[in-house]
Amino acid sequence: MSTVTATPRFRQEVRATGLLALPLVLGHISTGLIAFVDNTIAGHHGTDTFAAVSIGTALLWLPMLVPIGTLISLTASVSQLHGAGRDREIGPLFRQALWLGAGLSLLMFLFLSVVPAFLPTFGIAAEIVPGATGFLHGIRWGVPALTLYFCMRYLTEGMHWTLPTMLIGFGGLLVLGPLGYAMCNGKAGFPELGAQGLGIASSVTMWVQALAFATYLWTTRRFAHLQLFERFELPRWSAIRDLLRTGLPIGITVLMEGGLFIITALLIGRLGAIEASAHQIAINVAQLCFMIPMGVAEATTVRVGHAVGSNDAPGVRRATWAGYAIVLVTQLLSISVLLLGHNAVVGLYTNDLAVAALASTLLLYAAMFQLPDGVQVLSAGALRGMKDTRVPMFIAMFAYWGVGMPMGAGLGLGLGWGPQGMWVGLIMGLSVAAVLLGWRLRVNNRRLLHQLAP
Repeated sequence: MSTVTATPRFRQEVRATGLLALPLVLGHISTGLIAFVDNTIAGHHGTDTFAAVSIGTALLWLPMLVPIGTLISLTASVSQLHGAGRDREIGPLFRQALWLGAGLSLLMFLFLSVVPAFLPTFGIAAEIVPGATGFLHGIRWGVPALTLYFCMRYLTEGMHWTLPTMLIGFGGLLVLGPLGYAMCNGKAGFPELGAQGLGIASSVTMWVQALAFATYLWTTRRFAHLQLFERFELPRWSAIRDLLRTGLPIGITVLMEGGLFIITALLIGRLGAIEASAHQIAINVAQLCFMIPMGVAEATTVRVGHAVGSNDAPGVRRATWAGYAIVLVTQLLSISVLLLGHNAVVGLYTNDLAVAALASTLLLYAAMFQLPDGVQVLSAGALRGMKDTRVPMFIAMFAYWGVGMPMGAGLGLGLGWGPQGMWVGLIMGLSVAAVLLGWRLRVNNRRLLHQLAP
């Protein structure tokens, strides 16, 4: 490590990764701010509305993590093809990814249409069910746009061009903010729809973003040589199967981690509206913090993938350590913000003193998992650049569901610790994942370096 990090080329790699990651980080923050906008509007509308959006958001993103994670394989595939000088193969691969995204979005739409009927069975408090149902029925119409948006986003990121992700992400906020406020509160001629209005507004925002991205790819000269929309192609199972072979383990891995947080939200929803609302505030803040290492991890995926495609063995190692160096700094910054500003942050979400007090406490727990969370997502991103996805999937299953969830449920519900006990489970699951994924990356990195060595 010391030899690698002392070289000028390493410092250049840090700079390259940072420049690539910055628009990705800002793009992810813009995505996280969509939930922030929904939550702040809902929180000021009422505690029941806030809790309903909390549960509805959990039920949206739990299954949605599978198509998003599966499609992210496009980034590594495009990056490796670009690194190997095989750009002519990128257009056909992208068109098949669109078919895969469309199929996955259909499954998601059907899920969101059916699952509200089972909310009482999940033990969700009765006052939350109507609003959560309305939110899910509203937002389901945006799911096809969301999956197609991620296909386009992962393509451009694999080509080392991340600016559209940032610009279109923040552009969506300009739609969601006023539209969500109007539809939730009954302004500008809209009826007061509460949580359902926020679901509809979020759906409209997703379509605006997808259409804007498609228009950009259609008209830009930067990707004209890829001939992305040159011809119509029917689905080819061989290409889709290859995407699934690499991507589905990623989707399951992302589901294992995200599912830990989302099922935690659903379990806390059984305790009542105050607990559900406080948890939603804390988890939304934690997710905004997570967007930074997540963007760095995606940039590391691209850098590692490009080095693999170019048969650049030292480049693989430099890209990995550059990602770790950046994430260490970002996570220490997040820890400082959460420890010093947790009360001020909570005040942005709600005026309910009971909700604010509990949420402020939970943010202190969030500070404790910032470092392991950054390490695990960076390790997973580097492994994706190597197309090593199966073993990380099993590591995620064990860490999050063999350790994190049993401990959280046991402490939070079994021993009566409440939300605080559930958050101890989150900390332990992320810590175990960080250790095991770091170990896997070290082993795999050595093996890959040996294979690529001249």
